[in-house]
Formats: sequence, C-alpha cells, structure tokens
Amino acid sequence: MEGLTDASARALDERLGTTGFARRALRKAFPDQWTFLLGEIAMYSFVIILLTGVYLTLFFKPSMQEVVYNGSYTKLKGVEMSEAYASTLKISFDVRGGLLVRQIHHWSTLIFMASILIHMLRNFFSGAFRKPRELNWLIGIAMFMLVMLNGLFGYSLPDDLLSGTGLRILEGVTASVPLVGSYAVMFLFGGEFPGTDIIPRLYVVHVLLIPGILAALIPLHAIVLTWRQTHTQFPGKGSTNTTVRGYPFFPVFIAKTTSLFLWVLGVTTLLAAFFQINPIWLFGPYDPGAISSGSQPDWYMGWLEGSLRIMPAWEINALGHTIALSVLVPALAVPGLLFTGLAVYPFLERWVAGDHRAHHLLDRPRDVPARTGIGVGGVIFYGTLWLAGGNDVLAERFHVPLFWTTWFFRFLIIFGPVLGYVIAYRICVGLQRRDLGLARHGLETGVIRRSPDGGYSEVERRLPDVAIAAITDPRPPAAVDLDVPPPVDGIGSPRGRTAAGRLRAALNRRFRADLAVVPERPPLDSADDRRAIDERTSPG
Repeated sequence: MEGLTDASARALDERLGTTGFARRALRKAFPDQWTFLLGEIAMYSFVIILLTGVYLTLFFKPSMQEVVYNGSYTKLKGVEMSEAYASTLKISFDVRGGLLVRQIHHWSTLIFMASILIHMLRNFFSGAFRKPRELNWLIGIAMFMLVMLNGLFGYSLPDDLLSGTGLRILEGVTASVPLVGSYAVMFLFGGEFPGTDIIPRLYVVHVLLIPGILAALIPLHAIVLTWRQTHTQFPGKGSTNTTVRGYPFFPVFIAKTTSLFLWVLGVTTLLAAFFQINPIWLFGPYDPGAISSGSQPDWYMGWLEGSLRIMPAWEINALGHTIALSVLVPALAVPGLLFTGLAVYPFLERWVAGDHRAHHLLDRPRDVPARTGIGVGGVIFYGTLWLAGGNDVLAERFHVPLFWTTWFFRFLIIFGPVLGYVIAYRICVGLQRRDLGLARHGLETGVIRRSPDGGYSEVERRLPDVAIAAITDPRPPAAVDLDVPPPVDGIGSPRGRTAAGRLRAALNRRFRADLAVVPERPPLDSADDRRAIDERTSPG
C-alpha cells in the first residue's frame, strides 16, 4: 500500500509538479490577525449556500403555471398559486428538514453579503487595494455586485407577494430606460408583467450562471492571487514590507480555518433554527393587484430601495419621449456612481499620491486621514440610502409624518458624507497626536510629583518598543511629494503647465497634509524610565 502511494505521488509530481508546490504551500506564512479571516467567512458562507442550494433544487419547481394548493398549510388550501410558490410551501411544511435548509440558505446569503462588505471596508481603510492587489480589488467588487444581483433573483423565486413587489420595482426600472425600456420588459418577462417566463429565467441565472461565475472568481480571488502574492499585515514588531510575520499554513492555519468553518456553519444553523426569516406563507401568492404595507427587501438591497424613495419626482419630456429621472437616477446613476467610484479609487489614489511601489504592509486608518475620511463619507452615503429604504416604517414607529423622513434623508444624503469626512479626519489627526505622545513621553500614570521649586508634573511611564512598534517602526510612505516647484529663471515646472497637473498637485497636497510620520524616540534619560520598561516587559 505504501509503495502504491509513493508511486502515485511520484507520477503526479512528474506530470503536474505537485511536490514543489505542496512543499511551498505548507510552509507559507499567514498573518495572525483577526481581520484576515473576514474573507474566510465569506468563502465558507458561499460553500454553505452551494450545499443548501443543491438540496433545495431537488424539490423546487421553477414554473409559473397555476395550480390549486392542497398541502399541509391549511390557511392556503384551495388557493390558486404558481407551482413555484406551491413547491416552496411544500419545502417549508412537507419536506423533512426543508424549512431549516431554506432558512440556512437565506441566512448564509445574508452573512455572505455582510462579510464581503466588511471585508471590502477593511481592505479600503487599510490600503490593501494598492499595488500589487488592484486586480484582487476589482474582482472583489465584481463578486459583490454579482452576489447582490443573485440575492435579488433568489428571493424572487418563491413568487410570493413580497418578492413579487420587488419584481414589480425591477419591471418599473427596466421600463423607464429610454427607447428600449418597453422592449426590454417584454423580453425579460416574456410578455406583459408578470408574464409566464420570469421565474424560470431567474432560476437558471440564480442556480447556474451567476454561481458558475462566482465559482471561478472566488478561487482566483481567495486562493490563486493570494497564494501568488505576499500576504498583507498591519505594522507592528517584526512586520515589514518585505516579510510576513505569522504561522505556517500547516498545521496552524489549516486548524484555525477549519474551526472557523465549523463556527460559521454552527452560527448559521442556530440563526436558521431560532430566528425566522422570509415566512412566505404569511405573504401569500403574488397578485399584481395586491400590495402589502411595510414591504422591505433584504438589507443588501435596501440602499437601492432608499434611493428610489427619496428621489424627487423629476421628469424630462423631449422629442415625444419622457425620461423618468425619478427612476433612472436612483436605479442606474446612484449604483453606477458607487461601484464605479469603488473600482477606480485605487488608480485615482495612486495618481494623486504618486505612489507606484508595492505595498505589503497595511496602513492603520488613522495614519491616512484623507482616505479614512473618504471611506467614512461613503459609508454614511450607503447607510443613509439603506435607512431611507424603511422611511415608512420609521415614520410609523416614531409617529412622524412620512414626508418629514423623506426630506430628512434628502438633506442627510448631501450633507452627511461631508460632515462624516470632516469628523473622521479630525479623529484621525487626534489619534496621531496621541500616538506621538505615547512614543515621545509614555503613558500617563496619574501620579503627580512636586518639584523642589514648587511645580507639579505627572509621572509618565515609558512604554517598551514592542508596545509602540506600530507607531515607531519604519514603513513606506503612503504618498510622495508632487507639489509644483517654484519657477527657475522665469521658467515654470512642467507639472504646473496643465490644468490636470495643477489639480494633481493640489490633491496631492491635501492627501499628504496630515499623513502620519514615524517619530523618533528620545533616549532613556533616567533610571526610572529603564526600571519602568523592565517591569513592563518582565515575565512577572
């Protein structure tokens, strides 16, 4: 048996070169930092989605043919509904474990979306999108868009009243596209809304097309490029731009990531078992003439709902056509602005900062206030739209007029990101000054001493190097000086001869204005300082 195993391994190595790769893979170091595992949560959630989705496809019938329900749920017996809705009821009430699997599938999708979003925020605020990881950043944005779209298609498949309301909004957005909108609706729905083809078509896209694309992008994003490149890590003792401080893939990281998968599976199962989600039997089958109050999409689509709700009813009539800006702007322009901004930001920052070096050492958010302020402004923009998607619920809960909430969010979407940028910027500067104080003077002890001449001063305890390594260790700067130099003998610099050059220099000055600097620690000036550090670092 041992000889057969050796022969098989030798045969694979001769044809695929697996031995060298396996040896390098087992020794590859992975950073020991909890934020590194956010992407792992997304990957494991995707695995759970695939497994539960395969089980659900065994029982779901993606058909809009009308049938009369005669299943276990007595309140809907005798009601006409589509086969899609009837089969979803059957999964929920008649298939053993069907409801649990349905809810695991739904909860894992929500966790998948949340972990992708948090993972992207971590990469943005820490500068992990910089060279050589621009492609990974773009792949992550593409996956975020695909998962969001697939989630919309997925919760539309049961053909209940709530999901049908979402499809009605999709139909309205499609119809509002100038010139081709009505043709696109007829093609998508197979006739007048709701037609007879939309559920089968969404089913094919949901279970085959988008999962297939994701199955190709996720390994490329999480495995191929990650294994090919050096892992990123936060500054600290022993962390540099050329070394990785962590544990090997085997056995440490493989044990950690396996336990994380079990945790993700366990938490998702507990959520599905004890917290009801998407109870389609309460909504009833979809009826184009019916509507339910307080209809809300899943959280990751709430920002699009909010943009539709707060957009003024603007229209343009020209050449016999009506352009409904109240639909086109929130449904097309706002997502285009958000995702295009995310996609081009790494290249825009590189242009502004003039930084073309490879970065494997991350930035702490406080060290680059301009980037952090922009990120906080984007979060407020997204969060405002998300909250606006429930303006009717907020109005009902807090007993305020609906139009008050609408106008509040209209003002907040304009001024909120600006205010968030300013506040985040000042917080970053304040944290930098605190870091400088810790590096130069030490930690405040609360002990007051009186000098012989009657003055009072607080005793500060010097911190050991390992405690402030993230502040004092050298690191590549986040930007270089691109300012326009003064004229020499009446001849101006080429940087300032064009409007683009002057704009780049101005943005570069703004970006570099409050970048963190690595302070120099003053030498120990007393025996008390040395004793304090010795006590701080001693095992006792």
